[in-house]
Amino acid sequence: MTKKMKLGLIGFGNVGQGLASILKDKKQLLEDSGIAPIIVAISDPIKGSIYNPEGLDIASLLETVQAGKSLEDLEATHKGWSAIETIQNADIDVMVELAYTDLKTGEPAFTHMKEALKKGVHVVTTNKGPIALHYKKLMEVSNQTGAQLRVEGTVMSGTPTLITAMESLKASNITKIEGILNGTTNYILTRMNEGFAYDEALKEAQDFGYAEADPAGDVEGHDAAGKVVILANLVLNQNLELKDVVMKGITNIEIKDMEEARKNNQTIKLLGRLEESSDGWKGEVKPVKIDKEHPLASVNGATNAITFTTEILGDITVIGPGAGRLETGYSVIEDLIAIQKKVKQLG
Repeated sequence: MTKKMKLGLIGFGNVGQGLASILKDKKQLLEDSGIAPIIVAISDPIKGSIYNPEGLDIASLLETVQAGKSLEDLEATHKGWSAIETIQNADIDVMVELAYTDLKTGEPAFTHMKEALKKGVHVVTTNKGPIALHYKKLMEVSNQTGAQLRVEGTVMSGTPTLITAMESLKASNITKIEGILNGTTNYILTRMNEGFAYDEALKEAQDFGYAEADPAGDVEGHDAAGKVVILANLVLNQNLELKDVVMKGITNIEIKDMEEARKNNQTIKLLGRLEESSDGWKGEVKPVKIDKEHPLASVNGATNAITFTTEILGDITVIGPGAGRLETGYSVIEDLIAIQKKVKQLG
């Protein structure tokens, strides 16, 4: 029988609920895949905080938050713990960090992750901020305690991107990386290519939930830049910082630019790029005209894609969703499988 893996969730928003839905609906499939995750703790500043070492009933968790009620209305051994108290007091194998964070400080997720790793608890996160800003610091703690840090969902959601590059392509000698790393901007540019003005396309993206009320993080390139930093530091073993990434967003693109590109059998995409020069690896995010034959040219809507140029295999392109509650929730599953695999290898 597969040993239960006790999860503590810090944050229970869309991604946390997506993960919970997968754990509930795909329990047998997960066990067949070698893992038996159960949620024993949740700490969310809005939805409440509860802990039961024997496991929490997922159906009840989802029903409660979807009804707008507090998780603390449910029966539990402990209630009201802060995120730090949950990490320190709960008996968990893996801390899943899904709290709100930003690309300026990486907090509060960075502190949550550092405390869990110090305690010897494995950490999985989908938060870009702490990984773009503090990955090396977190890995220092991970190496000291042996607790694993897994971050697949920080780039292209559940589409296997980091694991493909870091494991499958490890010996292929990656010489360039370029990708559509932000679904919001790709959706806007797709609609502009169909004749919509920028403001119209942005409004539609907001109506569909692809763009925030304040879309600056997406349309100015900050989100994609964070992912470029993560790719550089994890895949290429660099020490890139956000300030090193040359960044230009899509706010100045007009329909006439799209029309001109079409006349030349091209399209415009916001690409995150990493390329080696005589001065080392350079990172950038900017709108680029690419030929229609390019593997990224036909990637439309909110879909993400990335092309790894390798010495041995040539170009390898991975295409898939870059957002979504179930899709990002699944990235956590990928990391849990990887953690379990390594735990078994270490005996």
